[in-house]
Amino acid sequence: MRPSRIAPRPDFPPPASAPPPLRLLVADDNPVVRAGLTALLSGRSDTTVVAEASDGREAYEAALRHRPDVILLDVRMPGVDGISALPHLVRLAPVMMLTYSHETETVREALRLGAGGYLVHGEFTTEQLVRAVRDVREGRPHVTPGAARALLTSLREGAPAHALSNTPEFMADSPPSTLSQLQPSVGQSFRSRFRLSTREAEIMDFIASGMTNQQIAAACFISEKTVKNHINRIFAKLQTTTRSQATAKWLGVA
Repeated sequence: MRPSRIAPRPDFPPPASAPPPLRLLVADDNPVVRAGLTALLSGRSDTTVVAEASDGREAYEAALRHRPDVILLDVRMPGVDGISALPHLVRLAPVMMLTYSHETETVREALRLGAGGYLVHGEFTTEQLVRAVRDVREGRPHVTPGAARALLTSLREGAPAHALSNTPEFMADSPPSTLSQLQPSVGQSFRSRFRLSTREAEIMDFIASGMTNQQIAAACFISEKTVKNHINRIFAKLQTTTRSQATAKWLGVA
């Protein structure tokens, strides 16, 4: 009896390995925002946060050290703000502005200086953020409204060329750049679910920016007791008990 021949196994290609996660640097002076973003983006298989920074100077130093794939950069920071650091950071990695401000001039200046995208806190989900980060990494601009690519192209074409020294000025002993005076915005599309009144939303913005009750009272021309009453109602609507918890929910990082 002839032994049966065993057909050779076809050579299947090995399964494709998953691409390494995108390495991100988060620059924001608010520790709640940094912690929230780090927890969200490091808890995924496709993204991880390799460094954090609280101002533009720290962001530049961290980018030199860690060489991230994308930098998430706030506008409003003490010391060296995001706009001042931006021209130097874009030489190291693509930059996504991730901030509270949606003022027209700020958006235009950020894009003119080389930001690859611009997202406002409260106006995106985690999945939308990750998709935007990947778009920016691949050179596809991501700005929240529609004509992002056309706006980015027109701004860059009309911008004069700026020669940069190898070492940015803010890394020398000269005084740091002045922080731009910007007002935070309210991402209504995301935050409408909390059902805050206009005044409560305004106060919640102030809380998220780190202002005390006394400072909020002065800014709103109301008493501190009235501020406390508003905050109690805000906490109830956000189902939180502390300013940190409320800020994390309000900014969409909880």
